Amino acid sequence: MNITWELAHLAHVELLTPKLDESIRFFTEILGMYITETDGDSAYLRAYDDYEHHSLKLTAHKHSGIGHFAWRSRSRESLESRVKAIEATGLGIGWIDHECGYGKAYRFRYPDGHLCEIYFDTHKYKAEGDMRSALKNTNSKYPARGVNVRRIDHLNLLAKDIRAFADFQFGVLGGRNTERIEFEDGPKGVWVSVNNKSYDLAITEDHSGLNGRLHHLTFATNSREEILIAADIALENGVFIETGPHKHAIQQTFFLYLYEPGGNRIEVANASARLILDPDYETVVWNKEERMKGQAWGLKTVESFHTRGNPMPEELI
Repeated sequence: MNITWELAHLAHVELLTPKLDESIRFFTEILGMYITETDGDSAYLRAYDDYEHHSLKLTAHKHSGIGHFAWRSRSRESLESRVKAIEATGLGIGWIDHECGYGKAYRFRYPDGHLCEIYFDTHKYKAEGDMRSALKNTNSKYPARGVNVRRIDHLNLLAKDIRAFADFQFGVLGGRNTERIEFEDGPKGVWVSVNNKSYDLAITEDHSGLNGRLHHLTFATNSREEILIAADIALENGVFIETGPHKHAIQQTFFLYLYEPGGNRIEVANASARLILDPDYETVVWNKEERMKGQAWGLKTVESFHTRGNPMPEELI
């Protein structure tokens, strides 16, 4: 059985934040996202062209990091077959009533401990009144606020054992490996695509000794020019810019990395530079010498990009 295309896309991500109100303001006023719902210590948000109820959940917590993330499957049959495969690994947790009226979801953990869920039945956002776009093929009105991010794009997780993470992803859940960093002592990064985007998930090496950490979450803009404007917006609002604007060598993403108030790294990117249409596509492999050249136009990768993840060790003391 070919399991490559059993998943449809990265659906949503839950971020933990010790500064919930400030984080909400960052995602709504700086990135331009909408709040769909609030419930207790959590807020559910979406970018204007995300088609589901939410693509981001913010939850108040004592430290930063990722709560869980979710895949939507391509069908109910795909969901059932992937659940059977997950259960065979011993990493399954079980079925839950998915929040916000989505229906059933199955929870499990990746080998490094990241909590994930997979589902098919969903809660599609229905724009009404002033939220309707003038274009009926856009899911809601263009916000004209802040960066105006269009949709969730990808997630980058940290893991101590890249090979185990990749074996689980490709052998149990599906997807294809579009690009990879491979040094003499083993893999250092793997990029996963489950559709014709060049990637939905990246896994890079964690040197902290901790498990289940976040590197960054990315939201997509419509153009590279908007990334430059985003840098000005960050500057004017006192938002820390870690690196960029610049262009990645891997995947050719035009990027800007920021920290939201809760401490999580957020990327805004024009991330549709590459689409994978080749049915015989072969993984692009980067070696250590090639990666030492830095990003596409020569910008050296900042040290914090290799050393910082969420939560940070000092947050757990």
